Amino acid sequence: MDKLKILVVDDESRMRKLVRDFLVKHNYAVLEAEDGEQAVDLFFREKGIALIVLDVMMPKMDGWQVCREIRAYSKVPIIMLTARGDERDELQGFQLGVDEYISKPFSPKILVARIEAILRRTQSAESDGQISCGGIVIDKIAHQVMIDGQPVELSYKEFELLTYFVENKGIALSREKILNHVWNYDYFGDARTIDTHVKKLRSKMGEKGDMIKTIWGMGYKLEAEE
Repeated sequence: MDKLKILVVDDESRMRKLVRDFLVKHNYAVLEAEDGEQAVDLFFREKGIALIVLDVMMPKMDGWQVCREIRAYSKVPIIMLTARGDERDELQGFQLGVDEYISKPFSPKILVARIEAILRRTQSAESDGQISCGGIVIDKIAHQVMIDGQPVELSYKEFELLTYFVENKGIALSREKILNHVWNYDYFGDARTIDTHVKKLRSKMGEKGDMIKTIWGMGYKLEAEE
């Protein structure tokens, strides 16, 4: 069985070595990047990275920006490392889709335990398989969408949004509820983020975009075609 690949991103070589040595002992394959730009390039070049351990403070591109770049295309688990203990940093991390948040200094044994727990949870979630509705087929494992047998290219958030609509077909969903489930944080701002994504999603879905109905003053509902 192939070893799971983990990308470790930190500008401190000693920190990368410490994490790498513990992960190698636990039978993981480890890739390393010393700055944010290198991390993004490596992630999109290498196939099958199972998880990213990502430092916040780095040259060229910080951890927040790396997370934004990757989250636009992938839901790969991300553990964020930071020297700060600021609650605002932690909140920002979760808003960007970070799965875990660990402050330095930390125990490598704890880090490995967190990694193993996340990977177990991820692999369990991937067993969900396919869902479908009115000619829309969503493959949650391959992260692909087919509409009337034709592939449709969606961004990460568009994919998550469509999946949430299909999983809740026929149910009126408020903007607050959509934001909580798809963006994973409480509703603080206005509705423009959701409305913009819905508009783009409808456009990419062609005629099937009409299945997403606007509920004025509330949110949206996906009505299944017979």
